[in-house]
Amino acid sequence: MPSRFTLAAMNAVHRGLIAVSFGRWGWRLGSTPVLELTTTGRRSGLPRSTMLTSPLQLGDALVVVASRGGDDQHPAWLLNLRANPEVQVALEGRPAVTMRAREMTDDERARHWPTITSTHPNYAAYQRRTDRVIPLVVLEPVVGG
Repeated sequence: MPSRFTLAAMNAVHRGLIAVSFGRWGWRLGSTPVLELTTTGRRSGLPRSTMLTSPLQLGDALVVVASRGGDDQHPAWLLNLRANPEVQVALEGRPAVTMRAREMTDDERARHWPTITSTHPNYAAYQRRTDRVIPLVVLEPVVGG
């Protein structure tokens, strides 16, 4: 499973690609949108950002997968948004907007997981690596926010 250092390095490289290309590269992975999710640290209270893909969009809502590469531990960003579901989301280099994060219910996950894994089989491989159920998180626009 990826170490904390590896995940931080991958995020740094991704941000570097966006910076050196002046935003022309890095906001899509194939046909999949990439977003920058900023949560509030559950212990520090400080902003914490990570680059994620959104393999499914439901209207204006974006879905992200809390896979952490199939690790047995949830990613820190998931724990942060559980403590404070108000997040900032930057998409395609646009200014960040406030969104509210929520984990899909079991029924929602059962409905959407096959769609995600049919187009992004790496997530199915990650699920096979761990006993935890990998959560799907919906990032919904805040009306009037």
